[in-house]
Amino acid sequence: MRIEGPGERIVVEVLPRRASTLVRDVRDGLGATPRWLPSKYFYDEAGSILFDRICETEEYYPTRAEAGLLARVAGEVMAQVRPTHLVELGSGPARKARILLSAAGRQGLRCTYVPFDVSESMLRQSARALLREFDWLHVHGLVGDYDFHLEKIPSGGRRLVAYLGGTIGNFTEEEGAIFLRRIAATLGEDDRLLLGTDLMKSAEVLHRAYNDAQGLTAAFNRNILRVINRELGANFAPERFAHVAFLREEPAQIEMHLRAEEAHEVEIPRLGMQISFAKGESIRTEISRKFTRKSVERLLAKAGLELEAWFASHEPSFALSVSRRARGSRRSRMSA
Repeated sequence: MRIEGPGERIVVEVLPRRASTLVRDVRDGLGATPRWLPSKYFYDEAGSILFDRICETEEYYPTRAEAGLLARVAGEVMAQVRPTHLVELGSGPARKARILLSAAGRQGLRCTYVPFDVSESMLRQSARALLREFDWLHVHGLVGDYDFHLEKIPSGGRRLVAYLGGTIGNFTEEEGAIFLRRIAATLGEDDRLLLGTDLMKSAEVLHRAYNDAQGLTAAFNRNILRVINRELGANFAPERFAHVAFLREEPAQIEMHLRAEEAHEVEIPRLGMQISFAKGESIRTEISRKFTRKSVERLLAKAGLELEAWFASHEPSFALSVSRRARGSRRSRMSA
């Protein structure tokens, strides 16, 4: 479905909803040994608010590190790519897009902004703010799930596809390669991918980032249980689970877990599940992989991409990379 916005400067397409994967994911994850849940279910309204607050804490460096690096290199990236379309996957409040669009404006580039997000209200709110700020801007928004709708991104011209925030680190290496391969399959010869990756650093810095003194990350972690209670009628008592986050040096990733403080049982009526938790048993709720330039290049190669430019900040280190579809690989438009 296409929804026209005010005037001619904004168009928002609401893509057909796919059936929720929550039932399958919860059944598979909580039925596994060891137990796990996908981190994407953190982000209901309450979870999104908590994450925004986490990003403002002194301990959580990735948001500031990436934004600072992006401000430093945005002009160079935009001059190199000269995009006609800036596509942002998981656009949210569009703070990083604003940095890129400001650089485009200074260079006289007039690219269309293509925000892609699951929240129509957030997309419209951020788009309206950008339209007030940039009188030359046009917005073509897509409301959907990029797990299913990547092929709906408008083609043509030169596109810079931005996947920022270090979100690629929430995938295992194989999952990340599969996802980036899907992006690569949509890229034309003149298109580029701008990827944000958090770099490996000291265990102390990483520990503080995922165990903030205010307990916001702990509340964010437990929120996934509230989502399951609300959506599936479960009776999790979040206070019975402790937030645990630690560095696993091999394979270089932070893991977040919810650890049962006491033995107890949980029922999920909609799934016909009754789960017994032993004291100390945990549910892994998130991984956040940390990279080096070598591991990023390896990941890109697995996805059929090749590195074109690399930018890294000083401590706490974060990287932005520009890549293109590997020469000799074929572009394909995926079916819905």
